[in-house]
Amino acid sequence: MPFTPAITRRQLLARSLTVIAGAALAGLSSQLLADELATLDVAYAGSMSSLMEGPIKKSVASTLKLEMHGQGQGSSALAQLIAGGGLHPDVFIPITPGPALTILRAGKADFAQPIAHTEMVIAYSPKSRFASRFDAAAKGKTDLWKILVEPGLRFGRTDPIVDPQGRNIVFTMMLAAKTNKQADLVEKILGPAINEKQIFTEPTVMVRLQSGELDAASAYKIQPGPLNLPFVKLPGDINLSAQDVHAKHPDVTLSVGGKSYNPEPLIYYVAVLKDASNAKGATAFMEWLKGNEAQAIFRKYSYDPPGDAASLHT
Repeated sequence: MPFTPAITRRQLLARSLTVIAGAALAGLSSQLLADELATLDVAYAGSMSSLMEGPIKKSVASTLKLEMHGQGQGSSALAQLIAGGGLHPDVFIPITPGPALTILRAGKADFAQPIAHTEMVIAYSPKSRFASRFDAAAKGKTDLWKILVEPGLRFGRTDPIVDPQGRNIVFTMMLAAKTNKQADLVEKILGPAINEKQIFTEPTVMVRLQSGELDAASAYKIQPGPLNLPFVKLPGDINLSAQDVHAKHPDVTLSVGGKSYNPEPLIYYVAVLKDASNAKGATAFMEWLKGNEAQAIFRKYSYDPPGDAASLHT
């Protein structure tokens, strides 16, 4: 009979602890794998960058266990990329109906649901030599339009061909000209629709205001706050907050880049793409955006509710 050495109590305890530790490590590894966040690719309007890459991304990871990979850019440019097959996000969140309808008509999604609303404002730099006058305009003590036509004022906006905001500031000025009966207001403030001296990429406009490179700029109400930039609110009849802005002003149109545009309400929509690689996560994200947690975040960051805006369908 082969000799089997006796196992002491200490050795037995050590072996038991080794087995337990191994099982614990195996369990921990399994748990880490289980807790690994699924990826969700989201293409969104560039104006949402602060919100999407901050509180939304954090909350989505915590609540939905999704790791959001975001891409912010002009909504029209993103819509064209998606429609043409050059971009394949799980979710698309544009501003205004136009870009959403672009992907719907291309068969890339079945519908788009409204999730938030904003309005046009004029943001300005505290470092501007016109800052005190803009402060007065913000308090309703002086005429904003007289400041904006001042010689030497540096105004910034985005490209109206690729970004709805680039068109929306033109529409805002058109409506202001119409309301104030100043036919030359648009030309005096903006110059031509494509004015290379004023046009910058959307992520850089607010940064240029912060640095003082620009005196004032086109903005949505949601944009200046995160950067502690002041802004002047605009009257409701020109800030594109009305759902029926086009019906009220059918004569206001803009032709640029070979296309004609009409003013649209500043509604943010969400659409789940048909070829989403994470369709389950995309649907959960869309529903979450409409729920109380996400809507509370929207309110905190100055986004308004979508009101009675209807869903868009093909």
